[in-house]
Amino acid sequence: MKKLFILAAISAAMGVSAPAALDTAKIDQITGLKGKFNEKEGVYKVTLPRDDVKVVVDGWAMPPFMGLGTWAAFTETKAGAMVMGDTVLFEDEVNSAMSAALDNGLSVTALHNHFFFDQPKVFFMHIEGEGTVEKLASAVKKVYDTTKAIRGPDLKPAESFSVVGQPSLPEKNSINAAPLNEIFGTQGESKDGMVKFTIGRPAKMHNVTIDKDMGVNTWAAFAGSDDNAIVDGDFAVTEDELQPVLRSLLESKINIVAIHQHMTHEEPRIMFFHYWGRGQAKDLANAVKGGLLVGGLLKVSSPLP
Repeated sequence: MKKLFILAAISAAMGVSAPAALDTAKIDQITGLKGKFNEKEGVYKVTLPRDDVKVVVDGWAMPPFMGLGTWAAFTETKAGAMVMGDTVLFEDEVNSAMSAALDNGLSVTALHNHFFFDQPKVFFMHIEGEGTVEKLASAVKKVYDTTKAIRGPDLKPAESFSVVGQPSLPEKNSINAAPLNEIFGTQGESKDGMVKFTIGRPAKMHNVTIDKDMGVNTWAAFAGSDDNAIVDGDFAVTEDELQPVLRSLLESKINIVAIHQHMTHEEPRIMFFHYWGRGQAKDLANAVKGGLLVGGLLKVSSPLP
């Protein structure tokens, strides 16, 4: 008992205070959902089943209970609260929901699938944030409202990024590499009217140096024509670079299609995200370069052969 008293006195002297209790009523009020409190873990969790769109997996109509539930879990911290969550999204909702998360102070930490042979395709976006309960609950609500606004007019998810009136891509590729080489400041690899740029970044795994050709690289491939092109590729970024580089590409209307890891035990830890964009080749190249500059990746680029 005496030891406990001494520890309490030391804590008080150091100004250590216990985290404030979560205002669960405010979370319910802001999100419009009724959560549940896990007393053992000190976590308050709100859930939102995606029952607005019928999902069939491997020929079976899947109830939301079997893995189609959006959720956000809050726990108290000394600074207020932390939220973590998983958001069930359809393809035409992902980038709007991601932008809503980033614009409202949340981090997006993963984007991937959970199923094969699902119709329509379902994706899962993981989020994380720290701050006041009001700030976090409001950010979560804005992400959820974004998906509701998209699904409200049409319960059938779109099957293409293309917008009405957008011309089809040309059957024959004819990308002019010269202006893209100038934008990236390096010589791209050309093949059959397509151009690809690959930028490595040094890392270590199991104390072995790995780089561009071992798979630690950012790449961008261009096809179509100079005025009607696509770009697809992959960014290799550190955990600290992930959020600002995602934001940069989204602001340039580049669609993010996956966020995940490719390795284990690498140093530094490298996250990978895949993307897809449509537009003029120069505009797409400048958008990708913008992401490279935000992440500082051009400074660690490996020389191309």
